[in-house]
Parts: sequence; C-alpha cells; structure tokens
Amino acid sequence: MRKIIEISNLYKSFGEVKAVQDLSFCVKEGELFAFLGVNGAGKSTTINIMCGQLAKDSGTVVIDEKNLESDVTGIKTEIGVVFQNSVLDQALSVKENLRSRAALYGIAGEEFRKRLEELSKLLSFEDLLKRTVGKLSGGQRRRIDIARALLHRPKILVLDEPTTGLDPQTRQIIWNVIDSLRKTENMTVFLTTHYMEEAADADYVVILDSGRLVAQGTPLELKNKYTGDFITLYASDEESVKKLGVEYERIRDAFRLFVPNTAAAAELIINNPTIFKDFEITKGKMDDVFLSVTGKALTGGESK
Repeated sequence: MRKIIEISNLYKSFGEVKAVQDLSFCVKEGELFAFLGVNGAGKSTTINIMCGQLAKDSGTVVIDEKNLESDVTGIKTEIGVVFQNSVLDQALSVKENLRSRAALYGIAGEEFRKRLEELSKLLSFEDLLKRTVGKLSGGQRRRIDIARALLHRPKILVLDEPTTGLDPQTRQIIWNVIDSLRKTENMTVFLTTHYMEEAADADYVVILDSGRLVAQGTPLELKNKYTGDFITLYASDEESVKKLGVEYERIRDAFRLFVPNTAAAAELIINNPTIFKDFEITKGKMDDVFLSVTGKALTGGESK
C-alpha cells in the first residue's frame, strides 16, 4: 500500500510549551490508523497542522503526494475532519448546515441533493433534515458532524475522539459506517480515541507522550513488546498460586497471573497440571500497552 500521509521531523511550540517534538510517521492508504496520547500529548496540534489550520515551526507534511508548504488548498480537499467538539451551527437545521458546508466545495443544486440523500441514508438521519441542530441529541449531532466531513468525498477521514460520550448503540452505528466506507471507497481513517477497544482494531498505532513519538506498531506488535500474557486461574487456593513463583493478583473468585508471553504460560500450565484445572489465557490489552509505554492511563476529554 502506498503512503498517503507522510510526516517528517515535525516541530511546533507555543512559547515555552513544546507541543510537538521531532515527530515522524507514515499512514498507508486505506488504513485505520490510531494516534494515541493523553491530553496535551500533541495529537490535536498535529491534526491542526495537517489540516492547514495551524502553522508548523519546522518539518515536512505530505498528504496524498501534496506538500503542505506549496498546496495547502489541495490538501484540504483530501481531508474530512470530525472534531472533538461539534462545529455545526446550532441555530440552523441539519439540511441548512450541510448545504452551507457543501457550498464551500462547490457542491450545490442536484449534486448536493444526491449527496445529501446518500449521506442521510448511510448515517440514518433522513428524519432529522428539517430539525434544528440545537435540538438534536449528542449521538444525532455526531452523525451530522460525520456527514459534514464526508460531503466532498475525502480520501482521508480524521476522527478526533469521535465517540466520546456516546451511547454504545450510536458508537456501533458510527463504526459500521466507517468500516463500510473503508471497504467500498478505500478511505483512510486517522483516529484519536481514548477507547482502547477502538485502538485495538486499528491497522497501525502511534503513541505520543509530551509531543514525542514513544511507540508504534500494529496492536499485536505493541502487545507482544510492552505487555505479557495473563492467566486467569479458577478453582484454586492462594497457597497453590504462591508455589508457582509468579506475580499475581486476586480478582473476584479467581487469581490473575502475570507471565511474559504465551510460551511461558504454556510451560507453567504443563508443569503444574494439578493446579491448572480451570483457567483461561489472555493477551495484554492496549490499555496495558499505553500504561507501560507512558506510565499514564488514557482518559477522555479535550487535548492539545
């Protein structure tokens, strides 16, 4: 797959605050790319630079073979952005919001009518077109935000914490739409999120800490490198668990054992058949990866 986003040696400071420091990464076309970091890690700063909304101090940004230095207008046509906070006009109807946005891309008349019909079916908001945005629920508004970002058929969809605060059903609807667009249009999705189950489904993950890239790889690569496996042992007593000589914690009616990898788990089980009568093995989760890499837990909210 070709590289659709290439960022090299990117720097951005706000006075004494070094928001982005020597940041370099690539995104392949059609990927679901997860861009993770705690609040203030530099995620939104990077996104704003990519979208031409914020000037960088130095470095290069190339999007779909267009250089930010020389073709910021061309880059803007390639990207659709769903920001953390809705940018819809609360006083206008859904249709009026989308019509005014479409006009900025020269989409009007019959072309707009057809695109609106497509998006309203895709995101299930046909019955909301005449409703004032200010009267919509959070989940309804988020669907309109996504439609707004998709009006001009962008090659890259940037989602800045798109599902924060939404109910599970709405989150599922949104992800079904995103998955469909990736399959049918080979759309690249650039995601920031604090829901680690969303990051776990990504093709590639970059983790930022204090403006620097501190880890990158596929979810499996990161789990194998930064976390171990866990054995949940049932129907056992603590005295038996202690004899195994591994780190553990008590959880409800079981014990959670920490082992370096699957091979170590298998060896422990084979060598202690009388203890391991009822158990399950799980890999570390992306939450464990993030905590291991940054020493911090990932939580929601606004970021810089």
